[in-house]
Amino acid sequence: MANNNTTNGNNQNFEQTLWAAADKLRGHLDAAEYKHVVLGLIFLKYISDAFQALYDDLAARAASDYTNPEDRDEYAAENVFWVPVEARWTALQAQAKSPEIGLRIDEAMAAIERENSRLKGTLPQDYARPELDKRRLGELIDLISTITMRSGDVLGQVYEYFLGQFASAEGKKGGEFYTPASIVKLLVAMLEPYRGRVYDPCCGSGGMFVQSERFVAAHGGRVGDISVYGQESNPTTWKLCRMNLAIHHIDSNLGPHHADTFHHDLHPDLKADFILANPPFNISDWGGNLLAEDKRWQYGVPPTGNANYAWLQHMIHHLAPDGRAGIVLANGSMSSQQSGEGEIRRKLVQADLVACMVALPPQLFYNTQIPACLWFLSRRKPAARQEQTLFIDARGLGQMVDRTRRELSDEDIGLIATTFHAWQGTESDYADEPGYCKSATLKEVAVHDYVLTPGRYVGAANVEDVGEPFEEKMERLTKTLEKQFAQSSLLQVSIQQNLLMLGYE
Repeated sequence: MANNNTTNGNNQNFEQTLWAAADKLRGHLDAAEYKHVVLGLIFLKYISDAFQALYDDLAARAASDYTNPEDRDEYAAENVFWVPVEARWTALQAQAKSPEIGLRIDEAMAAIERENSRLKGTLPQDYARPELDKRRLGELIDLISTITMRSGDVLGQVYEYFLGQFASAEGKKGGEFYTPASIVKLLVAMLEPYRGRVYDPCCGSGGMFVQSERFVAAHGGRVGDISVYGQESNPTTWKLCRMNLAIHHIDSNLGPHHADTFHHDLHPDLKADFILANPPFNISDWGGNLLAEDKRWQYGVPPTGNANYAWLQHMIHHLAPDGRAGIVLANGSMSSQQSGEGEIRRKLVQADLVACMVALPPQLFYNTQIPACLWFLSRRKPAARQEQTLFIDARGLGQMVDRTRRELSDEDIGLIATTFHAWQGTESDYADEPGYCKSATLKEVAVHDYVLTPGRYVGAANVEDVGEPFEEKMERLTKTLEKQFAQSSLLQVSIQQNLLMLGYE
């Protein structure tokens, strides 16, 4: 990330410098705790810097055009949050060494919420708690003070970087609210949410919404062309999402509070044009026994021991007549026959709702090694593709970015999205590719008992014919096998001798 958006005496990468700020608290708080300490301060620093930049500009123009830098309307006109005097970063920095710094931060957060209705009930206000080391908190403020944050896009990227880093640090718990950026980009690239209502019923930190807005802006649209709706059951993550969206100036309807999507649907009448979601995999304690008669289960009552098909049907219920959805689920959702899941899947296929299935590479997630796939649902497929489903096997794509985690590159994302869009176009735009993609008819899917695993349909990739005659190839392979048999015999003798030396016959 370019440093021209920051002022940093250490000349470090912007993101890495802020991660060093988090290290100030590492070892003194769990990752789940210091995440909110650091992200809350970063949010406060950003809105304070944005406010100060406009304040300085208004003050410079005051004598010539009679502007008043304390006029709140000036800030509202520029979509800048109003920051009261006691909450401005300079005031907090001046008290960084004070043992009361935690209380001062809490007061600043409360003042900002009072003055900005969009942020009401959003900001963390527990910096005064005894277990938070005030000396280290002061050091954290001093470090963050060395960085100027006035670009919403840059700060938003840093915010997402932090979410990813915290997800990695927290393991399973962290990954519950964070979907890797490459998967979000792929969902957005395939659904292309140019305009309309975008919904995520388990929105976590809001990454789906941020990427959708970026897609619209990158393709010449206006960010106001989409309306954002979401829901999140975790109260802390719900606040985190609101902060993330505020940083990106995304207006949204996340409901008045956090809530369980299955048991308290905050958008009961919503019909969304696009749904993008990464629900938690295979959750067993979702309270399905209390929802047996729910109207959302149009294709069958989902099992009480696994919520995968409850999520699918909830999203179908909320799709508009031309709506499309992209959903991340565990691989088991493509083939499970337990507790009626196979029957629900059959009905989804027969209703012609399943547009595309994508098998993802392993190791994409911070929190789980469970293999994952993408379901793409459509209320109305193109005429040429009705009663067909596209299967894409992308397991061989992606690159390792560290010892444990893989990412899809922009080229990988482009390949998969281009394949899908070609399939949706005219028949001449698309061709099956053995080992990678296959357009299967409903009858072909029925032959496979409605199992939707792409590997069953795409087959094996074509092997290049090097022109070696069959007889010569067989002779060469037979000699190689003979040598391997001989090596196997020698190895067996060696193992037996070693066992005898250890007293085993």
